[in-house]
Amino acid sequence: MKRESFPHVSEIGTSDLGAAGRQDRRAATAPGPPFGQNRRPMPASLFPILLATHVALAVGLFLPSILLPFALRARRAATESASPLVRGLLWMQSNGTMVVGVGLALTGIGLLSVLGPQLLGQPWLLVALSIYAFNLVLAFFIQRPNLRRLIGIRADASDATWKTRARRQRYVSYAMAGLVGTIGFLMSTKPQLW
Repeated sequence: MKRESFPHVSEIGTSDLGAAGRQDRRAATAPGPPFGQNRRPMPASLFPILLATHVALAVGLFLPSILLPFALRARRAATESASPLVRGLLWMQSNGTMVVGVGLALTGIGLLSVLGPQLLGQPWLLVALSIYAFNLVLAFFIQRPNLRRLIGIRADASDATWKTRARRQRYVSYAMAGLVGTIGFLMSTKPQLW
């Protein structure tokens, strides 16, 4: 073969380099890792950003269910609130859940790919994920349907039924916030459970 047919090859051939040149050539033509394995690890500077994003999305998924019961007022419906925080929580509860959930799943997969799947065998993580799943059930099947009934209602100040329901929703919010705190404790201390 003529050297002109390979213009990207330098003028110094691998035969001039001896055994080192042959090893370099073999390494360059060796097959890469199997499909699905990273060729390069994530830069260390990106890991904190991925972790912070994951934690923010995990907490953000619960924020409307935890905070909206405290925005309930008997004299005005929460949907009529002028507060940008209440309006943002209402929008997030009705529109943002899917986006936050997908982002949470993607960052979770990213964390597992960086830290390794053996992390799923840690007892503290299994307990934290179980509590998170229970909290999701509370949020989506108890808190949100009941909040939908109360958010758009303008009740009298003397409406005892409305006040009882609003108080009950606040108690559920306290329980959900306590569960989120428990998850945070487990994730930060990583206790040896069994």
